[in-house]
Amino acid sequence: MMSYPSIIILLLMTSILSGCGPMALVGAVGQTVNNAAYNSAERDANNPQKSRDSQALEVAIANMNLGVEYMQQGSYDNALTRLKRSLRAKPDFAPSHNVLGLLYQRLGDPIESENYFKKAISLDSSDSSTYNNYGLLLCSLDRHDEAEVLFLKAANNPLYDSPEIALTNAGTCVIESKPEAAENYFKQALNKNPRFSYALLQMAEISFNRNQYESAFQYFKRYQDNANQTPKSLWIGIQICKELDRKDEVSSYELLLRNQYPDSKEARNMQ
Repeated sequence: MMSYPSIIILLLMTSILSGCGPMALVGAVGQTVNNAAYNSAERDANNPQKSRDSQALEVAIANMNLGVEYMQQGSYDNALTRLKRSLRAKPDFAPSHNVLGLLYQRLGDPIESENYFKKAISLDSSDSSTYNNYGLLLCSLDRHDEAEVLFLKAANNPLYDSPEIALTNAGTCVIESKPEAAENYFKQALNKNPRFSYALLQMAEISFNRNQYESAFQYFKRYQDNANQTPKSLWIGIQICKELDRKDEVSSYELLLRNQYPDSKEARNMQ
């Protein structure tokens, strides 16, 4: 059986696809910041003199955005400095607590990471991105049932514009312990967004493992129409097409895997 326990990870500001690993999510945190800025502007409209709180919010947002940029560059010390400045300006700014949770997870400090996620939720219990990120942390710590609850809180928020991400994360997190529930989450994700590549690839793998090769091929083709190939997706495509005796596709995917990802574990497996 093929098994690739990948997960969708929220980074911020850009979309990053890397093998079977991370996918960035911009919308949730970005929307939180935009809403905060909008609310600040509304307050200013009702107040002839710009409030101190509004100025603090601008400083908090600016420093948080710089912290995110430093995180993307791998400059974690500078990211931490900026995010701390953001909280000094506005200690109750939930998005900065959320990003600090991500940063401390990257720094290998799950205790501090969890503390910041909990604080972000206490400040803004409606922000699905924090539930999603906190769920990712708990899943990485093998606290799968707790993570599942958080992913579903994110997905069930009617204001969340990307519920397919949290649903796919829920499925990926519990796929070993609750395979039927995981499949249901992937199908729900595709009901929300039929083009969501991670859920399509998960369903292709599930169908393959059930020897439902034609169904697996259809999911794989839909994936291929909506996303760039990765070592994982090429490997799955090779296995499916072998079973269907689609020799031309097998040769094509093998060539792509050798040429584009020669150092991947999938390329080594092929050899």
